[in-house]
Amino acid sequence: MNTRPLVLPELLPFLDEIPTVDLSPESLPAFREGLEQASGQSFLQAEDYPVTLERLTIPATDNAPAIRLLTARPRKDATNSRPALLHLHGGGYFAGQPELTTTQLCQFAQELDCVVISPDYRLTPEHPFPAAIEDAYTTLCWITRNADTLGIDPARIGLTGESAGGGLAAGLALLTRDREGPTFLFQNLIYPVLDDRTTTGQPDASPVGGEFLWTRASNTFMWTALLNPVVPGSADVSPYAAPARATDLSDLPPVYLSVGALDLFLDENLAYAQRLIHQGISVELEIVPGACHIFDQTDTPVATRSIARRIDAMKRGFGL
Repeated sequence: MNTRPLVLPELLPFLDEIPTVDLSPESLPAFREGLEQASGQSFLQAEDYPVTLERLTIPATDNAPAIRLLTARPRKDATNSRPALLHLHGGGYFAGQPELTTTQLCQFAQELDCVVISPDYRLTPEHPFPAAIEDAYTTLCWITRNADTLGIDPARIGLTGESAGGGLAAGLALLTRDREGPTFLFQNLIYPVLDDRTTTGQPDASPVGGEFLWTRASNTFMWTALLNPVVPGSADVSPYAAPARATDLSDLPPVYLSVGALDLFLDENLAYAQRLIHQGISVELEIVPGACHIFDQTDTPVATRSIARRIDAMKRGFGL
């Protein structure tokens, strides 16, 4: 179906600027290079914010490699320990870095008066599951161990991520619960990747989702790389890789979930939100009409409104 007439007019220039490409092993190098350039541009724009950026490193151990971190904190002095926001970047699990959304991280740090910490987790296809989620869990534990040095309150940690990072955040919430690790105050999930079974066909799938920026072909490539050697859609997929596979969604942090009506992930996001609600988890759901994947990475009114809503949700999550 041609869904271009359904797209918000303010987003059409963005779609014209970034053509949709079905990702594959052949197109992956160019995709990675494009996100690296975008990361550099976003990092340079951060100087417009009264925020201090710092790159830190979690040392390697016998069982895990070193992990590079990007942190953002307000320049103003803090009277008490600040809350921390653990951020997991997008990029299909096989591209991207924390700097990709530096300006948003700076905005979060400034408006939430918190310390944002974003790990440069290992990517596929070189490092399939569980590399990324173990890096995320290592980062969480490191944050709590070093809370005094970081100037944060280990009892006030929030979690956020977009796209693949949103799926990684949802998986991390499950993993942390099951390992009885540090607790999160909330999950802020932005069009998260949740269900590998979308690659094998969905009954009643939205006919208007996935035409732009993130297609079904790209989604299949992503899941195949992430789960290797496990086959997407098979019975052996871990719920920490595909959170929609989890049967027990109880005792999870409250969720704010935002997704565009034209996003490929709309159906799995709605199903996950409904299941969370049915298992007693507080859920706030934003569906953005006429919005495609990564619509919020634009300088448009719809992006500004959506980001303001998620900031408001995180403020409430931190008790601000």
